[in-house]
Amino acid sequence: MTERKSGKLVVPQGGMMRDLVKRLKLIARLMGDRRVNFFIKALPLASLAYLFWPIDAIALPIIGALDDAAILWIGSTLFVELCPANVVKEHMQELESNLDDSSSGEVVDAEATDMDDDKR
Repeated sequence: MTERKSGKLVVPQGGMMRDLVKRLKLIARLMGDRRVNFFIKALPLASLAYLFWPIDAIALPIIGALDDAAILWIGSTLFVELCPANVVKEHMQELESNLDDSSSGEVVDAEATDMDDDKR
């Protein structure tokens, strides 16, 4: 006989996609912040422009895609690292507080049941 699973739903608190979205939101906030130098803001724009540039630095098919991804990663990482630390910290705290406030803290205890089409 099949074993019945618990009706509890576990939502992961981290993960690659959540970190990626948080990183993109951080970059967008820093791009709009006046305290960040204009020349530093050129880094993510230049790395994004390289993505659409018709000439690759390395013309090999697989390695060409990898160098595009590497340029995007290096550009975004350098951008965040070169921004003033207090500004980055401020925006990170706001982003993390937004993630924490999204849940009301209420736990709903429920069980799932399967229904057959014949019993409706």
